[in-house]
Amino acid sequence: MARRDRSNQLMATTTNFGWETPDDTDLVKDGALAMRTLGNSIDTSFVDLKGGTTGQVLAKASNTDLDFTWTEQDDTTLSFNAQTGTTYTFVAADLGKWVTASNGSAITVTVPPSVFAAGNVIHLQQIGVGQVTFSQGSGVTITSTGATSSAPKLRAQYSACTILCTASNTFTIVGDLA
Repeated sequence: MARRDRSNQLMATTTNFGWETPDDTDLVKDGALAMRTLGNSIDTSFVDLKGGTTGQVLAKASNTDLDFTWTEQDDTTLSFNAQTGTTYTFVAADLGKWVTASNGSAITVTVPPSVFAAGNVIHLQQIGVGQVTFSQGSGVTITSTGATSSAPKLRAQYSACTILCTASNTFTIVGDLA
């Protein structure tokens, strides 16, 4: 459907998705056909919303409007990243993972700058006897209830903590700290 502007040119009335619709004052000829056409446009645009199976979630496939896909829900299984050295620097791939630190000597874990965004979370557990100490990367601020708030340590073997990015390059570490 279209409407005329003051210069007598036809102007389409459209929805947010570009579907033409009649104005309130238009006479709708072949109303059933018009409704079927709009319905088919909606069905075609939202076809990705159909389907999926138990346990799947609908996720954006790209930055394109109405581009969705069904994916497996990934928050039911925790991934691990086992570290056995005496130093480790978190990487973006650690997001949402359970990082383990195991060594007979002291372990320094560095929280780097410009890798994480507010709301990002990493979990870490000391599974060896070497005590884990956290270090601030250049420009990073760490807060915690540890004895040294900006460089907390895990209390003992099997202690665990959560590292939460609260703002750009600002992190809070909570857990079984010394």
